[in-house]
Amino acid sequence: MKWTGKMYALGLVAAMFIGMVVAACFGAAPAPVSTAEAPAPAQQQDMRDIRIVVVSHGQASDPFWSVVKNGVDQAARDMRVQVEYQAPQTFDMVAMAQLIDAAVASKPDGLVVSIPDPDALGDSIRAAVEAGIPVISMNSGSDVAKELGVLNHVGQTEYEAGYGGGQRMAAAGATHALCVNQEVGNVALDLRCQGFADAMAEAGGTVEVLAVELADPVDAQQRIAAALTANPDVDSILTLGPTGAAPALAALEEAGLLGQIKLATFDLSPEVLEAIRDGNMLFAIDQQQYLQGYLPIVLLTLYKENLNTVANDVIMTGPGFVTQETAAQVIELSAAGTR
Repeated sequence: MKWTGKMYALGLVAAMFIGMVVAACFGAAPAPVSTAEAPAPAQQQDMRDIRIVVVSHGQASDPFWSVVKNGVDQAARDMRVQVEYQAPQTFDMVAMAQLIDAAVASKPDGLVVSIPDPDALGDSIRAAVEAGIPVISMNSGSDVAKELGVLNHVGQTEYEAGYGGGQRMAAAGATHALCVNQEVGNVALDLRCQGFADAMAEAGGTVEVLAVELADPVDAQQRIAAALTANPDVDSILTLGPTGAAPALAALEEAGLLGQIKLATFDLSPEVLEAIRDGNMLFAIDQQQYLQGYLPIVLLTLYKENLNTVANDVIMTGPGFVTQETAAQVIELSAAGTR
């Protein structure tokens, strides 16, 4: 068929109309931007009338939680919604419950919470659900989210992740391990140690839980060093996050045991990735916390606008394992603040 000038014009108008509809429904694909940048004026004018509050137990200044917040911020830009990220100054469940209560009182269109202690936070989360606020949990709380009325949980199942770490550690020859817990009382971290200990026990090994203070890395290093001195049979250490891994690395280096005692950790940081790359750490258990920040904002936006739901109670983001073979590539991604 031969196209006339008029037909070309009509085709151009139709194409422009379709493009406008797609952009209105889904938003144009944004160019990569720094998470510190504000939305462009055009995006601000086209913002959805949706406000979501995120209340986590982790501060955005923490290396792990800064990546979570980067995911939150990018999803807010992509979905063109208003998002507020809040966290207590320290691991404080009373303060966190108060933040959730204040968020509920402000009547947001959606709420995202982490649930490190369901006993302390359960009533506040139930109050949000009873107020008709859709809630999605992330990071911690996979085992209790459904009974609290949460739509979905985005994260990893902690016991299974710890169990997988124990299997890998035992396969590497570990027999007597320390599980360094920087937040005793955080149910998710306790489950990590439990899974690790069970897998090690099945392989004939033993595990001792060592409590350290999240806010005092010097004291944590000293406690790890003291535990190694008191029990020379320890041949391996699993830490439950970068804030435990850094003191463990320092303690081993000071004692001249770096590379001799097997070391692994949960979660990523530049220091952790460099240690894996250099052969000073076996692996890191990666729960992809960027997705834990990003996906709840997308899901709540779709729920609010279109009543879309996901059939899976738990949307698994981990565990994955970063090893020496993949560390260099992940280091590049970590520099961008997404891993």
